[in-house]
Amino acid sequence: MESSELTALLTPDGLRMLAEMPPVRSSADVARTVSTLRAAGHSPELVSALVGQARLREKAGAKFGDLAHRMLFTRAGLEQATRMSVASLHAGRFRNAGATRVADLGCGIGGDALGLAGLGLHVAAVDADEITAAIAAYNLAPFGDAVTVAHGRAEDQDLSGIDAVWLDPARRTAGRGETSRTRHDEWSPSLEWVFDLVRRRPVGVKLGPGLDRDVIPEDVEAQWVSADGSTIELVLWSKHLARQGVRRAALVTRGDQAWEITAGADAEDAPVRDLGAFVHEPDGAVIRARLIGDVARSLDAGMLDPRIAYLTSDVALTSPFVSSFRVREELPPDTKALARALRARRIGRLEIKKRGVDVDPAALRTSLKLRGEDSATLLLTRVGETRRAILAERV
Repeated sequence: MESSELTALLTPDGLRMLAEMPPVRSSADVARTVSTLRAAGHSPELVSALVGQARLREKAGAKFGDLAHRMLFTRAGLEQATRMSVASLHAGRFRNAGATRVADLGCGIGGDALGLAGLGLHVAAVDADEITAAIAAYNLAPFGDAVTVAHGRAEDQDLSGIDAVWLDPARRTAGRGETSRTRHDEWSPSLEWVFDLVRRRPVGVKLGPGLDRDVIPEDVEAQWVSADGSTIELVLWSKHLARQGVRRAALVTRGDQAWEITAGADAEDAPVRDLGAFVHEPDGAVIRARLIGDVARSLDAGMLDPRIAYLTSDVALTSPFVSSFRVREELPPDTKALARALRARRIGRLEIKKRGVDVDPAALRTSLKLRGEDSATLLLTRVGETRRAILAERV
């Protein structure tokens, strides 16, 4: 969103029109709505703002639920925003640690600040992009004096009177539309500045889940977070925001439900064993946190291969930290033989999952020429140097 578009939108008439906008979901909806608005004599800036916000509000429902239709967004801001269910869990960490005034440095469109303010905390939010800061101020306006929003750099903020800090460094190229990821030595503020603050103050830092583990300070709690099957972030917690004795955590969320496994260090892997009656695929947060061994022991399971994150067991146990599959049989991994076996079993709908093998599931599905009324899951992996094809069904 450009400054001229925001100016055109933030008027009584502009906001009224936005509230009355019909759903804009498809390219046909966009073309029809633009034509209608332009025919009514509205400016190009207002038309662009209205249509853009209507589309973003539709997409934002997955992260913000009903709140999305009362918020403003930029495309990049929505992509990078913490979903509301996870932001609320983070906010609870600050409240439980006794913080009452929190600085949100790099607040974006205000997603995390919404979670903090929603629990009654006072928030001083700041963003380096002027338009993004203005949008955050609009989104956080219902909280009145409990939230302040400023345009500025994280490094320049006066933190006197602040109990704790939430920090989301810019990890992508600048912009409000299409952006790309940058290396951690190009972040703003820099990782060096971030870790210096972490050493001095109670801080929660939102980072990408694939951050090189070697750069994580030893005296922080590292919490990997997944949402609905996707690993979305790594949060580092310092000082009294970190839980005593916890250095590794995997927080798994699905919708509004959440489960967590914690440990004082990386877990020792479980022993390798032969294929059993069940195969379990650990959640991505568990894999990133290197807590696979602890989850395996809770399932009385072992590893199929020491280098691959598939577990196997004979006991009918499952867990929120894994996806579980009941083994039907092993099939030949050769594509032609596999196709014959699947046709003989009348399997026409096949979920294909892989670990440790170079396979394109979409291309393989085409090659298999599936026919039939039954469905199944195909797990492709290897044990040592041997490829394995395991026909299974989800538990």
